[in-house]
Amino acid sequence: MPNSTTKQFKQSLGLLDATMLVSGAMIGSGIFIVSADMARMLGSTGWLLVAWVLTGVVTVAAALSYGELAGMMPKAGGQYIYIQRAFGPLTSFVYGWTVFMVIQTGTIAAVAVAFTKYSAVFFPKLNFQNAENVLFSLGPIDVYAGTFYAIACIVLLTYINTQGVNAGKLIQNIFTSTKLVALFGLILIGIGYGLQSGVLEQNFENAWDASRVSKETGEVTMISGMALIVALGVAMIGSLFSSDAWNNVTFIAAEIKNPKKNIPLSLLLGTLIVTVLYVLANIAYLCILPLKGSSTGADVMAQGIQFAEYPTDRVATAAMSVIFGSSSAGIMAVLIMISTFGCINGLILAGARLYYAMAQDGLFLKQASKLNEKSVPGKALWVQCIWASLLCLSGSYNQLLNYCTFGSLIFYMVTITGIFVLRRREPTTERPYKAVGYPFVPIFYLVVTMGICLILLSDSNTRFDTGMGLLIAAVGIPVYYITRKSGGGKKAI
Repeated sequence: MPNSTTKQFKQSLGLLDATMLVSGAMIGSGIFIVSADMARMLGSTGWLLVAWVLTGVVTVAAALSYGELAGMMPKAGGQYIYIQRAFGPLTSFVYGWTVFMVIQTGTIAAVAVAFTKYSAVFFPKLNFQNAENVLFSLGPIDVYAGTFYAIACIVLLTYINTQGVNAGKLIQNIFTSTKLVALFGLILIGIGYGLQSGVLEQNFENAWDASRVSKETGEVTMISGMALIVALGVAMIGSLFSSDAWNNVTFIAAEIKNPKKNIPLSLLLGTLIVTVLYVLANIAYLCILPLKGSSTGADVMAQGIQFAEYPTDRVATAAMSVIFGSSSAGIMAVLIMISTFGCINGLILAGARLYYAMAQDGLFLKQASKLNEKSVPGKALWVQCIWASLLCLSGSYNQLLNYCTFGSLIFYMVTITGIFVLRRREPTTERPYKAVGYPFVPIFYLVVTMGICLILLSDSNTRFDTGMGLLIAAVGIPVYYITRKSGGGKKAI
């Protein structure tokens, strides 16, 4: 058997597989939940839909821009490689550091916990909110049976992915296609039922009168002008998080057939499919439930979208309960379990390739630079598994995700800025695909995202979390120099 260092990735994934990874990694549990908090921040049907449409436009614009870089550099590691080529090893290491510490592993942990919470609908012993389910405590941290269930899910999917890219692909395609069909079916049912109820027409009365409602006191404050712009930017954190992880397909470029064509195309198709489904899902919610409501409402109609099944914010479950009654909880639990399971698999499959690329540069654990007998980075997969599992155990994953959202947006901006840098520095380099609408589409993305970042820095409710996101990324700078000083890292990259 040849030495593992000589092994090569196998190009086993076609356009359909890549598109399934893009859309499957994007759709987790967010679309079924975050509209409630967005509705409380905006208090307006029109502005709620604007937030989701703008999120979709921004996401597709980013995907179109990334396509140029993906075509130029179809290598394992994707975004890490793009940043390295445009801005050097320090910036790319800080990106990889942040991805490993919180962005990828934190998302894996959080989605695994979401999978557990909905599994608890059928297995109450997994419920995190029941003190009787605490197995033991580690200082201030309570460890539940559900904690080990979430970890077991991560370990299982990691093991499957160590058995080769085709094993991970099979799981991804089955679960992604299932949830796409199921979500589309629920949209059709919701819109078909709701159009006969008259609720949509009521929701569009005074559709542009924005307001913010306090979830603690129920106090309503009308907003306009700059206050509305700030509210829109903060509300979009929910929709942007629900639409994130589309870039994961770039991490596995070395395993995609004809990557110069299929990666840009899968980015476009995947983000477009999810954008359309997300907007339609929110229209379905508005067809069934009133936008405005009260946390003390006697039923889901009185609670509205703003306080759907408060405090859980399970908008989709509340909407489906109008149609299916008491069985809606089980129906939605199954759908979200399918959705989150497929999402975890995609995140696990893709993330390890980035750490593999870092290890190849001497900037990650040496063992992560090797492929196993199945031609996948097995050690990188297990390192990722261990850290994601620890984040589950620590109970800190939700706050970590809040910290990394801002950092994630910053690195998207850095990467897209790299298009302009490389166009100027390498004008003759082959570009099998050129960013659609260049320079206007990339500039549009940068302007909108910069605006959102400034809003998050200025808003008192998000300032701390955004600061912590910057701090986590900044810690990567001394870690990089320590790594280089200790002998890690290539002399020239």
